[in-house]
Amino acid sequence: MEAKIKISGFADEISADFVTQLKTVTGLGMHYISLRAADGKGIADYTVSEVEEKLLPKLAEYQVKVSSLGSPIGKVGIEDEEGFGKQKEQLKELCKICKLLGCRYIRMFSFFIPEGKDPEDYREKVIGKLNQFLEIARPYDVILLHENEKEIYGDTGERCKVLFEALKDGHFQAAFDFANFVQCGEDTEKCWDMLRPYIEYIHIKDAVSTDKENVVCGTGEGKIKELLERAIIKEGYEGFLTLEPHLVLFDSLASLETTAAENVIKENKAKDGAEGYTMQYKALCGILDEIKAVYS
Repeated sequence: MEAKIKISGFADEISADFVTQLKTVTGLGMHYISLRAADGKGIADYTVSEVEEKLLPKLAEYQVKVSSLGSPIGKVGIEDEEGFGKQKEQLKELCKICKLLGCRYIRMFSFFIPEGKDPEDYREKVIGKLNQFLEIARPYDVILLHENEKEIYGDTGERCKVLFEALKDGHFQAAFDFANFVQCGEDTEKCWDMLRPYIEYIHIKDAVSTDKENVVCGTGEGKIKELLERAIIKEGYEGFLTLEPHLVLFDSLASLETTAAENVIKENKAKDGAEGYTMQYKALCGILDEIKAVYS
C-alpha cells in the first residue's frame, strides 16, 4: 500500500550546498525536499534554464522529488509597489519551474504590514494583490500555499480565514505552520478548527511561547502530535509533512526573517544543520509511529 503521508523538508537548513542537502535527506530515507535555496541562492532567484541545467540533474541523480517551492512571494511590504512588481515576475518563473520539476505547490505569504498599523486597514489591498498572484498561477494549475508567517496580514487564524473566504479559489490554500501560530500567541487547535477546509500542506515546526523559541517537534506548544493524529487518523489528511526544524542558525535564515537571525534561533540545538534536520526527522517519525500513521 502506497503511503498517503510523505515527509519532505526545507533541506537548505542542512547546508547551503545542494549535493550535501541531497546526500543527507536520502541518507535518512527521504524522497522529497521543499526547494527553498540551493547552492546559496534562493529559488525565486533561479531561472527555469538554471534549474534545468544546475539542479534537475542532481535531483535525478539522487532520485529526489520536489514537494513545493519555498518561495518568498508575498514576503514584501504591502506598500512596496516596486517589490510587488518584482515578485510578480518571479512568480511567473516559479510557476514554470514548478512544471519543470513536476511540482504542484508554491509556498507564499500575505505581505508585511507596517509596524504599529492595524492589519485590517490593509485587508482589501492584501486581497487585491493576492488576486494578482492568483491570476499568474492559475494558468499553470499551480497551487499557492499561504503560510501563516509572523508580521504579515495572515499571521492569525482569523485573518487567514478572511483571506481564504474572500478568495474562494482552489489555487489558494493553506500551509499550516504550528510554530508561527504559537509565536503569534495563537492556539493551534483553534486555528486548525478554523482553517481545516483550506489546509493542503503542513509544516513541521514547533515553538514555545515563553521566548518564542523554536524547539524539536512535539516538545513545544504546537500540539503537533494531537493535531497530526486528528488530521491523519480521524480526518483523512493526505499529502506532505514538511520539516522546517529551525534548530540551528543556517545560511539563508537572515533572508527569511525581519529580525536578526539570533533573535529567532537563540542558540543552536545541534552541532550543525544536518544533525538538527535529523533530530526533527526522527522526532516526527516517532510521532507518526505512535499514532500508527503510514508514511514514507
